[in-house]
Amino acid sequence: MGQYKGQLYLILAASIWGGLYVVSKVVLEVVPPLVLVWLRYLIALITLGLLGAVLRQSWQLQKRHLPLVAAIGVIGYFLSIWAQFVGTKLSSAQMGAVITSATPAFMALFARILLKEAITLRKMVAVCLATIGVLLVVGIGVVDATTQRGGLMLVVAALTWALMSVLIKLVPSHYSQLVVTTYAMLAAATVMTPLALAEFRPDAGQWLVQPKIWGGVLYIGVVATAGAFYFWTKGLQLVDATQAGLYFFFQPLVGTILGWLCLGEQVGFSFWLGTLLIIGSVLLVIKTDACNDVTCPESKAASR
Repeated sequence: MGQYKGQLYLILAASIWGGLYVVSKVVLEVVPPLVLVWLRYLIALITLGLLGAVLRQSWQLQKRHLPLVAAIGVIGYFLSIWAQFVGTKLSSAQMGAVITSATPAFMALFARILLKEAITLRKMVAVCLATIGVLLVVGIGVVDATTQRGGLMLVVAALTWALMSVLIKLVPSHYSQLVVTTYAMLAAATVMTPLALAEFRPDAGQWLVQPKIWGGVLYIGVVATAGAFYFWTKGLQLVDATQAGLYFFFQPLVGTILGWLCLGEQVGFSFWLGTLLIIGSVLLVIKTDACNDVTCPESKAASR
């Protein structure tokens, strides 16, 4: 029963993240990207703080781990999310959902560098497939220059999120994920505060009073940030981490469907081919991680 609950949590979290691209596409029409990121974390910090108080979390971190948590916040929650919003604004909701779904494949590279994990032939093929898939989705030589820039920003978002995900593995497991996430968000919000304030426009008061925009901002901050992170963490507690990676694909699926239904976005053959390559690359990585010495001959060779 617990495993089924975990699967439900993971599906819910990934689906929420898929809807994030559609909502942010609408909000970004009037709210600058950096301002939206800052508002997202301000709202999420309040939500997580209240949740931590209800759950009576211990908020203590050892000083030697603070730089690592700060790096997670700046690289993942600041650079990656900012690049994601900029890329989504310049491209499309579908492109944002699909390109960032290549993150698990890119994690293999950073895991090799930082965690000294072996890169098997299957992982090398996965990274190559993800790279080709991203190029097809970005549309080199097919779409306009603005959309290409948006796609490249989404690649930056995927790479930095992959780096952040590997850095999280260096955090001692006895710390609460809620606490680590909150402190990382605090670090990101602190760094971006002066930049976000500089990006406020004189007409900011106009969108501040629009219910649709504030509804989108609240969805992004409460549901897509605090809520989805909580659901994802709960799901990981009940489902094997390797298996959990499969549910990540609900993000591009939901993002593409909602982009088509709500925003009227159209996609071509290269988009779907790139999508298949990215999904195939991540499945290869997940299968590699799931292998043991009995099922994976290349793992045996690597162990020798």
